[in-house]
Amino acid sequence: MIYRKTGDWLAAKAGDDVLMMSAENDLYIGLSGTSARIWELLDTPCDLDTLCEHLVAAYEVDPETCRREVRTFLNDLVERNVIEVAGGDAG
Repeated sequence: MIYRKTGDWLAAKAGDDVLMMSAENDLYIGLSGTSARIWELLDTPCDLDTLCEHLVAAYEVDPETCRREVRTFLNDLVERNVIEVAGGDAG
């Protein structure tokens, strides 16, 4: 599955954080730390394996934990219509 950003969200960096707004849904989200890094990596649509390769190289996390936690985060973003899945269902 390839994850990609939906076109509805505006995002701006604030230090190390990312502040996001959906004008369509009148929602606001703040991302920090690893979640902000994942958002940056999604500038280029990619799959879970690619995201985890970057994160395991950058942070002290084992691959299994990374996959589990990133999958949960991505599923949350899909449910909020922040990102979408190409080529199948999230999960």
